[in-house]
Amino acid sequence: MQRARYWLTDRALRTMIRFLLLLPYRWRVPLCGWLVARVIAPLAGYDRRIRRNLRIVASDLPEAEVRRLVRAVPDNIGRSIIEIYSGTQFTSQAAAIPPEGPGLAALRHATDAGRAVILVTAHIGNYDALRAALVARGYTIGFLYQRMKNPYFHEHYLAAIAAISAPGFERGKPGLSGMIRFLKGGGTLGVLIDQHVASGAALTFFGKKAMTALSVAELALKYDAELIPAYGLRKPDGFGFDIRLEAPVPHSTAEEMTQALNNSLEAQVRSHMDQWFWIHRRWKALERETAARTAGNG
Repeated sequence: MQRARYWLTDRALRTMIRFLLLLPYRWRVPLCGWLVARVIAPLAGYDRRIRRNLRIVASDLPEAEVRRLVRAVPDNIGRSIIEIYSGTQFTSQAAAIPPEGPGLAALRHATDAGRAVILVTAHIGNYDALRAALVARGYTIGFLYQRMKNPYFHEHYLAAIAAISAPGFERGKPGLSGMIRFLKGGGTLGVLIDQHVASGAALTFFGKKAMTALSVAELALKYDAELIPAYGLRKPDGFGFDIRLEAPVPHSTAEEMTQALNNSLEAQVRSHMDQWFWIHRRWKALERETAARTAGNG
């Protein structure tokens, strides 16, 4: 039954994407944002998830701002999805954007020296604009990905992101050996670090407990890789991006380095509240603790 639901969901998404790709780029991007914000998000429960997360870490936001974010967040998600499927129309636009920030020189120096680099980004703006902009400047950017629950959607989504840059490595045992060889060879790897990981460390994000994987910092320490926070942030026009590479995180302990990454992302999210994917259950451990206390008091 579950597999049938996955198949039907994928058919609906494929149909929507194929229709949108028939439209001019300047029409399809905002239209996909509108469809996700106004149709898919309410049906998928994204509205409730966004409100729940905002109650946890930003309970002082005015209701008008919460309502705006409930629509603006999935709008950015929709735009990002169709951009990824737009191939060269998206990558050529991203390629024209000059990356900025102190991390750019660090990336260049490490690459010239044959030293590994881990670019740490998150589900904010469109992180694939970052890869496209750097690939256009001659960098080989590998990426780490998580296999999706829906196998039908995963197949063509992976193909779309792999067309932007390669190689890709699946999280866990399937991609571990290849990823290690890539880093040992001085490769540059893009990693997302903003989702709940039950086996991670109890660090903080927005001042609240957030289970965060230490593996990225551990890899940087083990293979002497530069650890650079990097972002592809959407401009107010809804089409352009600012590509920002921050100063590398100094090597210390895995916990300290990972907390520094959380702090970097938090600063970006606070400045671009409508661009982070608030639909993820980032504070899942905190939610469970709160639910357990409530049940105990009852």
